[in-house]
Amino acid sequence: MSESVKGPVQELDQSASAAAYRPSPKAVAGKGRTPGRFWSARRIPAALLALVLAGGAGMLLFDIASVRADRPGMQWRRSLAGQLARRPLDDVWVLVGAGAAVAIGVWLIVLAVTPGLRALLPMRRRDGDADVRAGLDRDAAELVLRDRAMEVSGVQSVRVRMGRSRAGVRAVSHFRELDDVRADLDTVLGDGIRELGLARPPALSVHVRRPAKRG
Repeated sequence: MSESVKGPVQELDQSASAAAYRPSPKAVAGKGRTPGRFWSARRIPAALLALVLAGGAGMLLFDIASVRADRPGMQWRRSLAGQLARRPLDDVWVLVGAGAAVAIGVWLIVLAVTPGLRALLPMRRRDGDADVRAGLDRDAAELVLRDRAMEVSGVQSVRVRMGRSRAGVRAVSHFRELDDVRADLDTVLGDGIRELGLARPPALSVHVRRPAKRG
């Protein structure tokens, strides 16, 4: 989220003006294919899972080798086998362990099938650039739109929140009619979103209000 402030605080009659719309296809159309999101390598979860599986497999192989060598198995395995043999399936600890295993499994599946890298917005891929992929950082996109909004006459401060499907803009205006300020912001920010060159330009939501009263 980005914010910038300038000019004195004044109080006028109208309190707020807001609008939300999705840019027209003509305003956001671009050449070339529409690329998907960037996929995260997720090295940390993969490394942790590999370590856990390698450790568990190593302990299991060591225990099997000990039993084959006519030595007693590990105490933890014999204790665990005894506990599982004595406890019924509706036991609280059995249910807790099963729930934890299911939750971890679902988490790993979600990591495997979702792209990640939500802070990186894919940009349009033009014809002839099939081997090149470009992305725009979400914070950078917010900064560009904030700077464009601050150029509108009457705007005192701006906050921009860039999402995957919507760009939310909240501005404070200390003079001019709020509807006029919002209309200018709609135009300027609509052009700004188009010029970002995003593969999926977000819808634009603009809210303009007066400065908060003091005292």
